Parts: sequence; C-alpha cells; structure tokens
Amino acid sequence: MRVPVEQIEAASKSLAYAEDVGGLNQRLEAGPHDIRVADPLAVDLTHYRAGLDVVFEGTVAAPTRAVCARCAEPFDYPLSTTFRIVLTPRVALDQESQEITCDDLGYGAYDGDEIDVTALVYEHALLALPTRLLCSDECRGLCAQCGTNLNLGACGCAGSTDRPRLAVLQDLVQARRGHN
Repeated sequence: MRVPVEQIEAASKSLAYAEDVGGLNQRLEAGPHDIRVADPLAVDLTHYRAGLDVVFEGTVAAPTRAVCARCAEPFDYPLSTTFRIVLTPRVALDQESQEITCDDLGYGAYDGDEIDVTALVYEHALLALPTRLLCSDECRGLCAQCGTNLNLGACGCAGSTDRPRLAVLQDLVQARRGHN
C-alpha cells in the first residue's frame, strides 16, 4: 500500500487494512525456511505530519506456522508487534549526518511523493520474529544419538548423557592416530 505524502496532515489519521503476505513469505523463504506467515497481515496504523517529518505508528499481527529449532516439529506462532517510525524527506537530510547510530532505529527517510507502507510493515514484521523459534521454552529437543523427539518421551539410548558432545570427533582423532 502506498500513501501519498500530500494526503498526510498534522491531524492523526487511522489506516486499518489487510496486507498481502506474498512478498513477506518470499523474503522468509530466502532464509532457513522455518516460518511462514498466514494470509493476511492485520495492519492498524495512524499517520500524521510533524513539520517535514511523517510519523507512522501502529500494530502488525498475523498467525504464522513455524518449525521448532530444537525438536523440528511444526507449531503455531502468533506474530504481533507495535512500531513507531519517523520518516524525513531524503532531500532535507544533512549530507554530513548520513551515518546511522543506535539512536536512529526509529527513523528513516523517504523519496518521492508516496510512502510505501508495505515496506514498513514487512520490515517491522521481520524485526518482530525471534532469531530462534521454539515451540516452548521447555522444549527438550531431539536425542543427539537417535533423533527421537524427547518431548514425546525418553528414547532409550543407553548412556547418551555421559558422552561429551564432541566425542565423535575424539573417536576420529584416535582412529587416525591408530592408522599412523
């Protein structure tokens, strides 16, 4: 969705709509393929002008289907985030202050006569996703020996907890020494 800059006034206006998630899912597929957003994204925004700046704030929410990083089981993850961003016309920015700092995370620039709200919504939806998706904080994951989902019960591997994680590498080193 694009909003013409000339239609943004000092008085706050509400904008609620359903955003297609095709482009967002394409971006997610470029990564580890562990989450997919269900159609559509529910977007609820307000926007207003503050001098030359344009302010957008609101919420983005959608149901998603994710894969747990520990047990590899699919689960539902509720994507929901609030955001606020102040956009300044790029031509009004001081050329010497182009370096981005931590204080600038809620700021951006726009070009032209329209602002692409879809890009803002996608950006904040992606930022709201955790770096590691887990079905629950208590997820026990998979057995390192046999791959059994430990959330469903014990696997029966004997002595699987007393071997260090890199024992396979240690075995390879010892086998190599034995051949020399």
